[in-house]
Amino acid sequence: MPSKIDDFNNPLHCTDRIQGRGPLVGWAPRQKVSSHPSVACFLSHCGWNSAIEGVSNGLPFLCWPYFADQFLNQSYICDAWKLGGRLNRDENGIVGREEIKNKVELLLTDQGFKARAALDLKAKAMNNTAAESGRSGKNFNNFVKWVKDERNDSCSQEA
Repeated sequence: MPSKIDDFNNPLHCTDRIQGRGPLVGWAPRQKVSSHPSVACFLSHCGWNSAIEGVSNGLPFLCWPYFADQFLNQSYICDAWKLGGRLNRDENGIVGREEIKNKVELLLTDQGFKARAALDLKAKAMNNTAAESGRSGKNFNNFVKWVKDERNDSCSQEA
């Protein structure tokens, strides 16, 4: 269950500013939230797990990478797959509210519609692959079988 942010955990004290516009929570079930039909896009740091989650839920991305592989993942998401847009930093390295507003508006119009069409295809392919009868599901089951067989072989050799 989502937990309410109290003033101790909210150093910006912004609960009054956002009251009536949406909840501010310390934790929420991310998969349940991102799969909700009212969610229009996914603001992501572009970690690989987040990328997989966003694609499988058919959400266009607003990419805000922080370090390591996140920048490479952003390139795949924005440039190769055309599934969203990148948030650009200003000369001070800050992503400002106008940049976020403009990119959200863009994703809610043409770019978002194009991204959604591409996402539908990718999500179906990904979900089919991840299903138990799909390639990833079969490979996982083969791996589990191999581990069990190896364990049984090593146990029988010890006896």
